Amino acid sequence: MFENIEWAPEDSILGLVESFKKDCNSRKIDLGVGIYKDEQGNSPVMHAVKKAETWLIHSESTKAYISAHGNTDYCYAVMRLVLGGEASLIKPSRVSITQTPGGTGALRVAAELIARKLHSKKVWVPDPTWANHPDIFPAAGLELGRYPYVGVDGRMDFEGMIDSIKHMPEGDVLLLHACCHNPTGFDLSRSQWREVFEVVKARRLLPLIDFAYQGFGSGLDDDAYCVRLMAENLSEVIITHSCSKSFGIYRERTGSLMVVAGNSLQANSVRSQVALIVRQIYSNPPSHGSLVVSEILKSSELSSLWREELDSMRSRIQYLRQLFLEAMSGHGLENKFRSVIEQRGMFSYTGLSPAQVRMLRDNFSVYMVNTGRVNMAGMSQDNIPYLAKAIASVS
Repeated sequence: MFENIEWAPEDSILGLVESFKKDCNSRKIDLGVGIYKDEQGNSPVMHAVKKAETWLIHSESTKAYISAHGNTDYCYAVMRLVLGGEASLIKPSRVSITQTPGGTGALRVAAELIARKLHSKKVWVPDPTWANHPDIFPAAGLELGRYPYVGVDGRMDFEGMIDSIKHMPEGDVLLLHACCHNPTGFDLSRSQWREVFEVVKARRLLPLIDFAYQGFGSGLDDDAYCVRLMAENLSEVIITHSCSKSFGIYRERTGSLMVVAGNSLQANSVRSQVALIVRQIYSNPPSHGSLVVSEILKSSELSSLWREELDSMRSRIQYLRQLFLEAMSGHGLENKFRSVIEQRGMFSYTGLSPAQVRMLRDNFSVYMVNTGRVNMAGMSQDNIPYLAKAIASVS
């Protein structure tokens, strides 16, 4: 029965990991996978996480299953982190929150909820968007649509985006990146978010906000602007959130799905359906990551330490953007790569073609996805001169 099963296409990002590992070039650079790295190329465990884990080793008394909705303390802490500590939505119980295996798990559960229980059958995603978005929603039987986000000139196409949203059918689902857009790094300003909100409200669209990089753009609260704008002023919003990046706990797969409803009765009905979907897909989420996050957020000492570390990571990435532009300026390519400074978060949309990306990989052992998206955190003060010279040679 297995003899006719063909090889599945290699994942565009994960395949780079294996190729990078096999490369023997001592100057090789990995700009592919979207994880934070320090100057030595390592993905360190945050000190706040280590301290929380040390406490858990001595205090955790059971390894029993947790509920389908996950760790209650974690869910409440993340709700306050995303919606704000004084958010008016929390008291009326208009929000259902469910812990999920990472942001990807949250998106997959959201896709099932939309497909099974809502009239919406089309999900609109930006072009370009995270490579997994176009696979997650069709896997649940949903139709996928695309709206402009970056133009042919490599710049953000906000006018095209707004015009496209204005023509979307009522009831369709609009996926938005809250901050640190993956893969481009181009984010909307507050005035642009307000314009999007007005169109979403007028067209009666359902916003699905992918919030994977809170704290990596401008700060924890600033990055949540569009989420809070939509959640506080619309009766229905879906939010998928990840702690994997902000807390550096990628392998713990720690995320959540938040559904804002018109009232508590609707929120509880949605919550019951989410629990059923979770039961059918993975039963219940893993516990360790959620315990770490909840321990950090409920401790003023650990929370302060975590915020300092996150601020330091964000500042380092911003500094690397400046160093990279300065290095490209030395090759007369400052104008071509000036947008790197305008972008936020870990990713940058370089505008390099697939052919140029292949040349960088084959001739210089510089690894990035074919779209030309790079993980800025994969750069360092030591490797940027070599990287700049390599890019200049293929530009």
